[in-house]
Amino acid sequence: MFYDVITIGSATRDVYLRSPAFDLIKSDKFSTGTGSCLALGSKNEASEIFLDTGGGATNVAITFGNLKLKTGTITNIGDDPAGKEIIQILKKSKVDTSLIQRDRKHFTSYSTLLLTKSGHRSILVYRGASKFLNWKKVPKDIRTKWFYITSLAGNIKLLKEIFKFAKKNKIRIAWNPGKKELEFGAKKLKGLIRQAEVFNLNREEATKLVREVYKDKKKIFKKMEKLESRIIVITDGARGAYARNDGQWYFAKSFGTKPVNTTGAGDAFGSGFVSGLIIKNDLKYALALATINADGLIQKMGAKSGVLTKLPSKKEIERVVIKKI
Repeated sequence: MFYDVITIGSATRDVYLRSPAFDLIKSDKFSTGTGSCLALGSKNEASEIFLDTGGGATNVAITFGNLKLKTGTITNIGDDPAGKEIIQILKKSKVDTSLIQRDRKHFTSYSTLLLTKSGHRSILVYRGASKFLNWKKVPKDIRTKWFYITSLAGNIKLLKEIFKFAKKNKIRIAWNPGKKELEFGAKKLKGLIRQAEVFNLNREEATKLVREVYKDKKKIFKKMEKLESRIIVITDGARGAYARNDGQWYFAKSFGTKPVNTTGAGDAFGSGFVSGLIIKNDLKYALALATINADGLIQKMGAKSGVLTKLPSKKEIERVVIKKI
């Protein structure tokens, strides 16, 4: 089978808990400048619970599938009810699940997401089966235009195998690394970043990777440029997102929508962006599609619920304000 894109990474069972008890505390001790806190030893009420599936590989696959791109997913799930539900949800969006590995030794990955009143979240993750994705089990005759690589729980050996396979088979790579990959640092990752067609991070992740001050955007951008990915994407939460190609930075302003939930917003943006490149090979169109996809996502609970189910109209695309910077 020939694909437009194959997504690679984790697949999880998610439970969302919202509570008014979570206090936002500003402090330089937190990497983003703000922490979500509970009193130690306290017992607190949850005002809402919501069950969903998540994980980078499946989150982005839903957008691609919804937009009628031929999509496959490479991930590892447990032989359990959570794994079966992940398969069912992917199939509803016409995502091919034949490349998914089933693990009889480990449970499907699990995440507990703690939501504040504003919709922002902190996440507790059990990696489970996703941590044991095995590239040797992937058919070597797969054909695809793109790989979209998400978090691999710091498995650098697996990451290098995927990049090597992509280079040999002339497959373009969009890479949105996880926390564990970024811990290797820019120096060790530069060779892989240089091979990526699209390198996608949020501002906090970019800050850590290039070891700069979160507030100093100009220095972050300059150091990111030196990593030499063809297209660099940096999302900046409610403010919007930046993309660089051929020496030029562009900024797409967000709609300013008050979020119900921000979990999966980065996946929605990244998959929308790459969808735009696949469909029109146009950076501005990709930024607009990404902005609309992420905006829909944050208006609903879950990491998939609000993403696009069809391409937006020309009028909707033109609503996104994009400028050179």
